[in-house]
Amino acid sequence: MNVKQDVKVELSLYHSQHKETLNKFYLPEEQKQFTGLPVDILSLAIEDIHRFPLVILADSIPVGFFVLYDGEDIKAYTTKEHAMLLRAFSINHADQGKGYAKKGLLKLTDFVKKNFPQIEEIVLAVNAKNLPAKNLYLRSGFQDSGVLRIGPIGPQHILVLPIR
Repeated sequence: MNVKQDVKVELSLYHSQHKETLNKFYLPEEQKQFTGLPVDILSLAIEDIHRFPLVILADSIPVGFFVLYDGEDIKAYTTKEHAMLLRAFSINHADQGKGYAKKGLLKLTDFVKKNFPQIEEIVLAVNAKNLPAKNLYLRSGFQDSGVLRIGPIGPQHILVLPIR
């Protein structure tokens, strides 16, 4: 299923008015093993100066969430000095299959250029068993770096989105 033509999908830095909707996000168990829910991630993301919570909005309503991270942990994923790590990507279960994830990710390059002009690439780790997510990222401009690392529940592919 695709996004209706008249639905405006955009990325936004998290604002407190998003919290109520984000706290109601639901994911089935098979998806929760690969990511976290916004309700579990938001407080740490707000307190940590290296975490930037972002919201995917569809007609100004939160349908997706993820965090961009620029702290020390990123060195486990890339050697680039000016990179950010994409973490905890999720689309509310009721909003899945509508194209919001891809449309939001396709806006990521321009969003990063505008809000984080020093950043040269976005990296992420996707579990080898999470083929739907890996395929989504690849269709959205990410490239498989060919690097595998061992994550909490098994091997992860490191994917890269060049910004500059």
